[in-house]
Amino acid sequence: MNPIPRHSADITKWLPITREEIEKRGWERPDVIIVSGDAYVDHPSFGAAVIGRVIESRGYRVAILPQPNWRDDLRDFKKLGEPRLFFGVTAGNMDSMVNHYTAAKRLRSDDAYTPGGKVGFRPDNASVVYCMILKQLYPNTPVVLGGVEASMRRITYYDYWENKVRPSILIESGADLLINGMAEYSIMALLERMEQGMSFPEIQDLPQSAYLIKNLEELRTPASSGDLHMPPHNDMLADKALFANTFKTWETEINRVEQRRMLQPNNEGLLVINPDHPVLSTPELDTVYDLPYTRQPHPKYLKRGPIPAYEMIKHSLAIHRGCFGGCSFCTLAAHQGKFISSRSKESILKEVEKIVATPGFKGHITDLGGPSANMYRMVPIDLQKCKKCSRASCIYPSICNNLNTSHQPLIELYRRVRLQPDIKKVSIGSGIRYDLFMHLNKMEARVPGNRDYFEELVVHHVSGRLKVAPEHTSDRVLKLMRKQPFHQFAELKKEFDSICRQHHLHQQLIPYFISSHPGSEKADMAELADKTRQLGYHLEQVQDFTPTPLTLATTMYYTGLNPYTMQPVYVARTDKEKQEQRQFFFWYKEKKTSSTQKRHIGGKPSYKNASRNKENPKKSN
Repeated sequence: MNPIPRHSADITKWLPITREEIEKRGWERPDVIIVSGDAYVDHPSFGAAVIGRVIESRGYRVAILPQPNWRDDLRDFKKLGEPRLFFGVTAGNMDSMVNHYTAAKRLRSDDAYTPGGKVGFRPDNASVVYCMILKQLYPNTPVVLGGVEASMRRITYYDYWENKVRPSILIESGADLLINGMAEYSIMALLERMEQGMSFPEIQDLPQSAYLIKNLEELRTPASSGDLHMPPHNDMLADKALFANTFKTWETEINRVEQRRMLQPNNEGLLVINPDHPVLSTPELDTVYDLPYTRQPHPKYLKRGPIPAYEMIKHSLAIHRGCFGGCSFCTLAAHQGKFISSRSKESILKEVEKIVATPGFKGHITDLGGPSANMYRMVPIDLQKCKKCSRASCIYPSICNNLNTSHQPLIELYRRVRLQPDIKKVSIGSGIRYDLFMHLNKMEARVPGNRDYFEELVVHHVSGRLKVAPEHTSDRVLKLMRKQPFHQFAELKKEFDSICRQHHLHQQLIPYFISSHPGSEKADMAELADKTRQLGYHLEQVQDFTPTPLTLATTMYYTGLNPYTMQPVYVARTDKEKQEQRQFFFWYKEKKTSSTQKRHIGGKPSYKNASRNKENPKKSN
């Protein structure tokens, strides 16, 4: 197949991003304009494209304003004009602060969501900056805030980069409404209400939304005993124990099937957070992914270089949403939800056909995954039982007996995709949760496909390296992470090596670990170095813990407390403490290993004798 030059494509196949493209469609003005911190890639892995296509599918005129310049006279914010209904704002697929800074708060040298990987095309705290500019230029036009950056700041949160507690981003941004999580059906419900003539102050019942009012009297549905009253923002500023306990209350609530409305007093009034939209059914999710995406960046970027994030996923597919893993450092469940929503085989195979038809495709599907690789179609056996549960994880500390963990549908999907014409290889790029099929009890061992899945994966779907994330080796730290004991990884490696030998495969199992996670001390890192050394690993990469808003680990980092026990937790805060933990990864590099570290990791396991940091955790706060 000969690649077709992108510049020859019909520009009207993309959503318009310039005034000329709007006029070419014969529009006077769009109904909705989406302002995004990412370049515009018309692909279902990019949030602005998805929301834009969903709005378009309802017959509305939608345009996208990608990466507007916020430093000059703001001409970019004026070039598309004023929308008929509202502006939508997102910082992009990534939190803008995580996008800009490392865990050490150093500026990153690239931006995966910008052509050529260049930095400097979005501001810090992009959601707030964009909203404030729009309210300044168009004070009478509503602004709807969404995306992961807004979702993880919907209520009082700790800002690692500013090292302070901040109120809901809805207050700081001045937006009229916040929609958290995956927003397709809440956006459609909003459009329906607006077409019915309702104003934004009147729209208070929108699922998965947050808004600000002056007081309880302004609630159209009066406050009741069914509401969850959260402590005032100002009280949380002064009391870390209250902050920790409030996080526990918030996390517990968002993991319920039937959530309550949350109310929180702030200086600006009363913050109201509505319960989430029900989990999308398979037909509903199929509808989102079956929209007419071009699956390519907008042609305007042709001369500016490739967009790294797009290059990574252009030949991949998302097969499900949600994550019931509940890892304490992860934002996935808080943004996408704990319960799994899966696409049908038919929808997935239809997208495979689109990928095959993509110019330049050479037969390699790079991923069939999602937040995890192997949670496809894993839903509650009896949803009624889940209504009584508020666990953050369905698989920690043990796999819930009410969770269908069968891997058989996933095995069948893999095989169906491999059989498609023009497909030479299907790799699985998303991380696997090996705790779903390792160490199964007798009941789980009988679940169809669970023992077969790993062999199917290793033999057919690994391109040289399979990456997994045990995260740590210390059971004490893993407990704080909500991860299974490290011996499961050791057993996984044995099984991986056995399968590779049996099938004459030369492949590697690559583990990922985190340093400086709350609870991790030097002795724990010495243990990590020793155990990985015994397994034959010379670790090449280290991920330092980054405190991101509204996660359990970040709450522990800020407060020095475990919200679920209120016991003190050691936290590595200084650069020196963090560097000491990172260096344990590189025990085999002479220049990076101190004599003390060599004593900890050499010969027999000596981490048991490593001295614990005796500092009072409260002091380090």
